[in-house]
Amino acid sequence: MEFRLLGSIEAFTGATTIDVGHARQRGVLAALLVDAGDVVRTDQLVERVWGTRPPQRAQPTLYSYLSRLRRVLTSPSGAPLLHRRAGGYQLAVDRSAVDLHRFRDLCARARSTSDDEAAADLLGAALDLWRGNAFADLDTPFFNLQRHAAAQERLAAKLDRCDVRLRLGHHGELLAELLTRAEAHPLDERAAGQYMLALFRSGRAGDALAQYRLTRRRLKEELGADPGAALQQLHERMIAADPALHATGPPAAPPAPPVATARQLPAPPAVLIGRARELADLDRVAGTGGAAGEAMGIAAIGGTGGIGKTWLALHWAHRNLDRFPDGQLYVDLRGFDAAGAPVPASAALHGFLEALRVAPGEIPADLPGRTALYRSLVAGRRMLILLDNAHSTAQVEPLLPGSASCMVLITGRRQLTGLVTAFGAQPVTLHALPSTEGLELLVHHLGGRRAAREPEAASALVTHCAGLPLATSIVAARARVQPDLPLAVLADELGDRSARLDALDTDDLNANLRAVFSSSYRALDPDLALLFGLLGDAPGPDVGLPAAAELTGWPAARTRVALRRLVAAYLLQEHTPGRYRMHDLVRLYAAERCAHEQPAAVVDAARQRLSAWCTATAVAADRLLSPQRTPITTGPPPPAVSAVPVADAAAAMAWFEAEHRCLLALHRDAVEHGRHAEAWWLAWALDTFHWRRGRLHERAAMLEATVPATAALRDPATAALNHRLLGRAYVPLGRHDRALHHLRQAMRGYEAAGDPGGQAQTELNLALAWEHTGEHRQALTHAQRSLRLRAALGNPAREAEALNAVGWYHARIGNHEEAAEYCRRALTLCRELGFLEGEAYTSDSLGYVAHHSGRLADAAGHYADALRLRRELGDTYEEADTLAHLGDVYRAQGRTGDAADAWRAALALYEAQHRSRDAATVAGKLLDTAGRPPAPGQSSA
Repeated sequence: MEFRLLGSIEAFTGATTIDVGHARQRGVLAALLVDAGDVVRTDQLVERVWGTRPPQRAQPTLYSYLSRLRRVLTSPSGAPLLHRRAGGYQLAVDRSAVDLHRFRDLCARARSTSDDEAAADLLGAALDLWRGNAFADLDTPFFNLQRHAAAQERLAAKLDRCDVRLRLGHHGELLAELLTRAEAHPLDERAAGQYMLALFRSGRAGDALAQYRLTRRRLKEELGADPGAALQQLHERMIAADPALHATGPPAAPPAPPVATARQLPAPPAVLIGRARELADLDRVAGTGGAAGEAMGIAAIGGTGGIGKTWLALHWAHRNLDRFPDGQLYVDLRGFDAAGAPVPASAALHGFLEALRVAPGEIPADLPGRTALYRSLVAGRRMLILLDNAHSTAQVEPLLPGSASCMVLITGRRQLTGLVTAFGAQPVTLHALPSTEGLELLVHHLGGRRAAREPEAASALVTHCAGLPLATSIVAARARVQPDLPLAVLADELGDRSARLDALDTDDLNANLRAVFSSSYRALDPDLALLFGLLGDAPGPDVGLPAAAELTGWPAARTRVALRRLVAAYLLQEHTPGRYRMHDLVRLYAAERCAHEQPAAVVDAARQRLSAWCTATAVAADRLLSPQRTPITTGPPPPAVSAVPVADAAAAMAWFEAEHRCLLALHRDAVEHGRHAEAWWLAWALDTFHWRRGRLHERAAMLEATVPATAALRDPATAALNHRLLGRAYVPLGRHDRALHHLRQAMRGYEAAGDPGGQAQTELNLALAWEHTGEHRQALTHAQRSLRLRAALGNPAREAEALNAVGWYHARIGNHEEAAEYCRRALTLCRELGFLEGEAYTSDSLGYVAHHSGRLADAAGHYADALRLRRELGDTYEEADTLAHLGDVYRAQGRTGDAADAWRAALALYEAQHRSRDAATVAGKLLDTAGRPPAPGQSSA
């Protein structure tokens, strides 16, 4: 069997084409073939095939594609080649059966042989495998990246083959091909050099020199750079008519001019805590350049001010001095210096040339001249160039050597995207230190004994410094100069958020946190400064694009660009796709700048837009989660500025997940500042989400905090509803007295307001409260009262809810026939109304009735229906209980394996929801079934 990826996706058995399906299914095949023979995780397959926006039923759709592929991809004996493995899928084929892997193997063999004739044949065979663009017709981020990488490998193979054929003397045959490639890749110096050499050897030296001038002009216009050392040397040898250029084989390199050894590195930091991953990244960059590689190693170390960029660079540089025996150059470019302007590239080059022992009178006056001389002097030398505190790509470009033997380390507070694009620089981004490493850094500065005397205060200091090494060092310095000052006093000072930046001020501008942040802030244009300040002022730990657009009042496209520019300035982090957050101390500084520099009217309007958008969207999202829920009528929520960005229940649940912490923060802010209606709407809108996700403590806390707000609204029905929801929230938490207190408060409020619907729902909640104490007959009495009220109100959905409750409590006292009759009536109503939540509860009740009536097959069917509906609703709280009950039925049927699977899935949900009592019960059942406790990490199915 043969597979083709270098063109359209195809599969063959001999000469027979295998039908591997439509484009999406071919994408699944291609996603497996990229890692042929290896296991590809299911989530990886989804991401590869659909990108960042998979359909709602991506996994079931993926399974159907895999099933079809499994039927058609078989061995000669008929055995399937596609296998389900732990966590993913494996296409068990040899890599040599895939043209992409065969291409790479042929190229590797060609590059490892010293026989040019054999190398040419191998590279020719590799290139003959291509039939067009790789992964044709597949358009996702994964395949686009694979296609681009494969295209680069193809170009490299073509260039390698031309090098070999030039050494073999085939320059005349190559002229047309080399001309075409030089025009197609006008900035590729290797392609230009090959074409120039072929022209020169064909007796066309003038054309070769003209090609050099053309290439130099293009590089200057497009990149602002001169040709690299290799192309410059080839040009000089052609001018000198070097006879060695006519010989076959690689041109001999001219001797390098003597260069004085420069040792400009500052002293290394006294200690570097953590950063193991980043140090490994720098090691990898060093391994791709220098004598071992074809490209210069460039690492762009980025991060916010005070994060430790220079410390990392100097630590790595001193640890790797043996890699650079020809010297090290260093310059502080002062790109974000608190006391001065950035150093011009021309001035930095003057310093480099002096360090390389160029006489002052011989240093060119112009920037191009200095750049050319500098590159000539370091060409072929194994040197490290450290460009510290860079301001921009334009400042750095003239300082880049032209030789692959050098390595460049660049630090800065902006993402130097131009260097990544044009020169292949590898970004190395520093983030805040984890708390363990932050504590290690503090202990290093303070000494172990002092930190050990006040461990809680030391831990608090680490928390307040939020993983910023500079802040930790400043705090430690203050403690060291005041050895008698208790750490607890310092921790209390930093504990006041409004004064925390004051506590981190020093007289030294380079060790003053405000000054460090200020130098980054001053570089922002007014729009970015406004967004930066508003983000610092906004409640919540992070922000999504729609919310940021509401803050600014700008269109989404303009806001997105501004967010990306703040990310590029390392003042913001895109910690997950589409969501942005600030470092805690940067956020304090942003809020401070907002308060001092933005007009109060502008800030108030931004808060109102954000509040209106969040509240209106939350209410709309809740309606999608629970369409049958009785709407509240305490006036409409504030109108949102833009359209509500949720389309269905799944999108609503995802929106709540993403915005949850921000909504909690907005609710706290509304309560604290007396925005009573907003606080109530948010609490009401989050109630369904909290219940279905098992966030019971957050649910109760939010509703409890809202009680004063609903009292202040002076609407008895609203206050009663909040009490009812709060009483219902306390029931599963085991707070029986609190539940009854609030439910009775709710009943009195509904009676005073003449609201029988509210009374009926409260009766149902009272039934639940008594059920949790084991008083099932008392619960049945309340459920029957609820049913009588509901039957008279003409609300079929609520009547169905009450019917199911009466049936359920009949079942709990052993009246199974009555229970089944009530529940069947409820189920019929729910299905007629499309009331999925009610249908799920009723199916669960019927499962219980069937189980306890000895009808195990019926019980399994009802519980399976309930489970399907719970998952469709995203109701993981009730899903856990249904799984536990289903496991009980399976055990009664003797299906111990299925029972264990259901219990493990229930246990995983119980643990995630911190329902320790339920988790212990299910774990005990698993122990009884298996004779041993579940292994760690196996509590999910």
